[in-house]
Amino acid sequence: MTTRRVLLFSRFERFWHWAQMALIFLLLFSGFDIHGFYDVIDFKRAVDWHTMAAIALGVLWIFAIFWHLTTGTWRHYVPTTKGLWRVARFYAYGIFKGERHPYRKAYWRKHNPLQALTYLALKLFLFPMIWISGLFYLFAGLWRGAGESLMWVALIHTAAAFAIAVFVIAHVYMLTAGHSFKEHVMPMINGFDEVELTPEEEAYLEQDEPNQIR
Repeated sequence: MTTRRVLLFSRFERFWHWAQMALIFLLLFSGFDIHGFYDVIDFKRAVDWHTMAAIALGVLWIFAIFWHLTTGTWRHYVPTTKGLWRVARFYAYGIFKGERHPYRKAYWRKHNPLQALTYLALKLFLFPMIWISGLFYLFAGLWRGAGESLMWVALIHTAAAFAIAVFVIAHVYMLTAGHSFKEHVMPMINGFDEVELTPEEEAYLEQDEPNQIR
């Protein structure tokens, strides 16, 4: 195996990542303002920002789902237990002892087992929870008994928002762990990251995709 810098994240993937980040921050900021955790902007403006950001994020996710399915990149999110406990142990203990990360990115699998499992859980459980509860809350006037159930819908929506906020904090924290902050962030700016390649993969990239390998 040879370690080379490979174009691992396409332009759309990088755009999706940063646009999603900006919209989620706007949703958290406006959502917590709506719930009264602080009072930075007026209520109507917070609701308008929250609604517009939610619509934009929904459109972005539709395009992202289509892109993942048509390009085959959904395979990077398929969970596996192989090496999962070694990675979990590293983040819980080994990282504080200066140990080397047990997972090396491969051309065919850029997410380590813990990342893949976390991202899959977000996409299959947490994001649908906040979307469904948000739509129920937004269109509460169209269904009967809204007054009785709206409180529970709001609680579910807020709980999911807090869970996403925890993920964001953990995600940012991981950028400071192991490699330098720059080494973690640059792949999502220029697309290139260090990857272990088989001789066949290296030969293929050098011959057929020379712009994707350094």
